[in-house]
Amino acid sequence: MTQHDDYRIELRVPGIDDYLRLRYLSGLSPFSKEAAEKGLPNSIFSVCLMSGDAVIGMGRIIGDGGCFFQATDVAIMPEHQGRGLGKMIMAALTNHIENQLPKTAYVSLIADVPANRLYRQFGFAETAPRSVGMARKVA
Repeated sequence: MTQHDDYRIELRVPGIDDYLRLRYLSGLSPFSKEAAEKGLPNSIFSVCLMSGDAVIGMGRIIGDGGCFFQATDVAIMPEHQGRGLGKMIMAALTNHIENQLPKTAYVSLIADVPANRLYRQFGFAETAPRSVGMARKVA
């Protein structure tokens, strides 16, 4: 557990309601409760950013467990943003990446601007023009 002022990191998956709430409040795309119930237990690694007993932020690593991983769901409630808390979440995720994943693992993420500046600080680099991120939603 890492602590910073009134905030601390807990190494655990957020509950369904906290997960959906944090995605909504931080402006990330919404998921159904059924999708979250299925997806969250399959997390490779996850952290919750706590203020007292409240989950006010989160971050996860998902993937196949060997070759490919993705840092995702980095979210902080708007009223707590701008305090370096994203760095706390990314430091915990990076620690896991560097110490627990295979040395040949490929770790990617999709960065919303301006969060790409945060991710650069943790060793992530844009892949364009060699490759570009692509996505497809199931409609």
